[in-house]
Amino acid sequence: MFLAGLALVAWTLLSAIRTVVLPRSAQSLLGRGVFRSLATVFRFIAGDRASFSWRDRVWALFGPIGLLGMAAAWVVLVLFGFMAMFWAVQHDGWSQAFFLSGSSLLTLGFAPAATFWERVLAFGEATIGLGLVALLIAFLPALYSSFQRREVKVGELEVRAGTPPSAPVFISRLYAIGRLEQMESTWLEWETWFIELQESHTSYPALNFFRSPTPDHHWITAAGAVLDSAALVVSSVDIPHNPEPQLCIRAGFIALRRIADFFGIEYDRDPQQTDPISIARQEFDEVYEVLRAAGVPMKPDQDQAWVDWAGWRVNYDTVLLQLAELTMAPYAPWSSDRSSPSHRQPRLRSWGKRLVGKVAP
Repeated sequence: MFLAGLALVAWTLLSAIRTVVLPRSAQSLLGRGVFRSLATVFRFIAGDRASFSWRDRVWALFGPIGLLGMAAAWVVLVLFGFMAMFWAVQHDGWSQAFFLSGSSLLTLGFAPAATFWERVLAFGEATIGLGLVALLIAFLPALYSSFQRREVKVGELEVRAGTPPSAPVFISRLYAIGRLEQMESTWLEWETWFIELQESHTSYPALNFFRSPTPDHHWITAAGAVLDSAALVVSSVDIPHNPEPQLCIRAGFIALRRIADFFGIEYDRDPQQTDPISIARQEFDEVYEVLRAAGVPMKPDQDQAWVDWAGWRVNYDTVLLQLAELTMAPYAPWSSDRSSPSHRQPRLRSWGKRLVGKVAP
């Protein structure tokens, strides 16, 4: 029984280290169990047929409550692990072992240890209890610092790409203010954002479920809008060649793939340019015409532009949609609008009617 309790405590501490201390993507069986169990409860509360606003309010609590659930699981498992060890060394019954373990873990001291080995266990458990508290105190500022850095760029995108963010609005507004050919710094900033996203959202996987302060903002729809914009600029917009949007696309789909790998999402790691994507040719043509009507210089060969754009999109199409569904992202064209029918929002199929009036700065 002593060894079983010791193993439980060691396994719990390893989970805490993987979640809080280890600076890399690492799976935790305990963490997955807690979040999957909570997801079942939240899915039931939110309901598949409820409005998106209700589901958004419910799921906004999922990430924070998941973290609290993890902390509670660590405390409970350490308590029961030491309870088994206390029982093994004093044999005064499970009730007394429980009181000793709880008093030691929470440093309450109302159940004094009588023997040498009980005191050794009490000191060890109190140290672990204080250590878990210290880890959480250090962990939360780092988590929210990453969250704030992410949300600054997500909020900035509303100014440039509208709400919900979309590639044609982004490009049209940049053209209207004369910034379309001077976008190097913008693509570099988003390339850095994707690199930070990959690091933070795999090291702190709970961040994937932290929703933006504004209900219609979301990190995955922002990522999709930026990637689609960069792909349109590279494939379809007739401006001098610039490698920065291509590097931004590569940083983006690598980041989304790393996050997808953490959650076990399957995708083609070596897609071909001609592989099917979720965007129909008709949808691309509508966007192409909207941009041309807004005065954006477009490449004359529209067929080749479609082939080139689809060749970029295929690199992130599957992971973008799957992550939008996993995180229940708010409605946005070309990403969450086709990730799951449970969003219960109409898809934007007619770009011209909705976007022509929104391209002005």
